[in-house]
Amino acid sequence: MPSENDANLVACPSCDLLYNVGGLRDGERADCARCGDFLTRVRNDSLERVQVFSVTGLVCLAIACSFPFLSFKSKGLESVMTLPQTAGGIWDAGMPEIALVVASFMLIIPAGVMVLLLALSSCMAQARYFQWMKPLSRLLFRLQSWAMVDVFVIGVLVSLTKIAGMATVVIGISFWGYGAFAVFFVLAMSSLDTLQYWNQLERLHEASNAR
Repeated sequence: MPSENDANLVACPSCDLLYNVGGLRDGERADCARCGDFLTRVRNDSLERVQVFSVTGLVCLAIACSFPFLSFKSKGLESVMTLPQTAGGIWDAGMPEIALVVASFMLIIPAGVMVLLLALSSCMAQARYFQWMKPLSRLLFRLQSWAMVDVFVIGVLVSLTKIAGMATVVIGISFWGYGAFAVFFVLAMSSLDTLQYWNQLERLHEASNAR
């Protein structure tokens, strides 16, 4: 079984220099002395922050899916598009594979990540451990790199600059809701330190086995 000192050892992701970060206190962070890369940060309220950001982000996503995203007006014609219709339009155009990829990256995976964050952080904040927490935690950290919320927002902004010259574009409530969701998604993920998370999860596991 790994010792407590082993649990506090972390290798720099850039240069592999090994550090013992067990002496960090609340609010302190560790950076690599060789290359300056970030190692870990200790926050006693990290789980509460993740919960708040996750709940707020999911509310914003629900708003983003419930109202018009963008509307286009040109030569007396108007077209209104909702967020789910962005993928639906690609499907109707005869490209179902691309539609599934777009829907997964901008809606399904980000929503799943936020739900996992909320479920796991809530259990850990209450000092409760379940057998499904470790496999779902591994799934969470794998999925986060596939949630391209920020990429989608940037892509929409770039597209708007090109479309604005051909039609009148009206930004709907959904656009701002998804933009807020993107912000809270980044805040939730940045509040979750990988090393501290796994150490706390391991402590809960050991405590549940000792009962």
